[in-house]
Amino acid sequence: MDKILSSTLAVTVPGNNEEILNRTDMYFVRTQKIIEQYGDTEVVYAVFLRRPVISAPRIALEWLEHIIAREKINASYKLAFPEGEWVGAGLPILYLKGSFKQLVTLETILLQKLGACCVAACNAFQMTQLLPDTSFIAMDARHCAGYEMQELVEYAAWVGSKAAQKKNGAKGFIGTASTITSKFYGLHHGLGTMPHALIGYAGSTLKAAEMFHGQFPDQELGVLVDYFGQEITDGLAVCKAFPELAAQGKVLLRLDTHGGRYIEGLNRQSSYELLMRYAPETIQRYCSEKELTYLAGTGVSAAAIWYMRKKLDEAGFDRVKIIASSGFDIEKCRIISEARAPVDIVGTGSFIPVLWNETYATADIIAYNGKPLVKKGREFLINLARQYMPNLGI
Repeated sequence: MDKILSSTLAVTVPGNNEEILNRTDMYFVRTQKIIEQYGDTEVVYAVFLRRPVISAPRIALEWLEHIIAREKINASYKLAFPEGEWVGAGLPILYLKGSFKQLVTLETILLQKLGACCVAACNAFQMTQLLPDTSFIAMDARHCAGYEMQELVEYAAWVGSKAAQKKNGAKGFIGTASTITSKFYGLHHGLGTMPHALIGYAGSTLKAAEMFHGQFPDQELGVLVDYFGQEITDGLAVCKAFPELAAQGKVLLRLDTHGGRYIEGLNRQSSYELLMRYAPETIQRYCSEKELTYLAGTGVSAAAIWYMRKKLDEAGFDRVKIIASSGFDIEKCRIISEARAPVDIVGTGSFIPVLWNETYATADIIAYNGKPLVKKGREFLINLARQYMPNLGI
């Protein structure tokens, strides 16, 4: 059966079969014991999610291939939707065929490695498609429950980006905040600016920029400008201190303004006025308070991005880039896109699935020894297998 292309992903694989059993639902372990007593049979699994997703199976399948080879399992798989393809709700992404005794204890870990990837990839696809001219950095690591989750969702961001690039030429995600997953993007180190803690340590935004540039002179100078609530004043001070870098487009100012206040120089009325100038239709059609906040409210709004761009251009720093962060999920990306806010880079971890129960992948056996059989209510899986994978022979 089909295999996906090999990759450089660092697949996390349990050390031995005992560890797999210890991480597996006990009813699968007990089922294996029963099969050993009463005899093995060949089965076909259909693996699916209940919501539309982007297929992101590589980590799951590389793990599966590794275990099949190591444990000498009599099994093979067929990928119904290749990596990066849209998958409708309930459509099986892959089929797994082989020894029931050997496969029954792999289901738990296989599903762990598939569901979250596919939903996160879908989120990343939608976000990057909404802002096709904006680059994204995956800044999710601090929000993940350990490295395994980080690997899953940051791989997924890459898959979603590739799908958006294929569909409408979107720039998509260009890297991650951590070096360990930067290889997904062909990089050797993580991306990012500086933490607020460095500015507090330095005592001023400009001093932090000077320290950063002194230590990393070959790096682009990415600076947070909201620490002292002086986004415009401190941002321009950095640009004036590094005019050559600014002219080369190597100064990046990051807006991460707290949602409890407006950026320096803005308020609700002036935010309205800016949007009426640059994107009047967005104010005229907004539908909810949340949308209005994203447009003209506190924090990193569309108006805030427009205002920063306006002030930079007026000061002659038209090549300085703006990085925006803070809650950039699908909905916020849509609003920022509709307002045509001139953001160069978005830093986000909000492609991580919000409703975790949407990530639950399911595996149902749909045939035993070539005979179609599935639990009541899931007969559609047999029909789909016959439609999409007639060579399964069920």
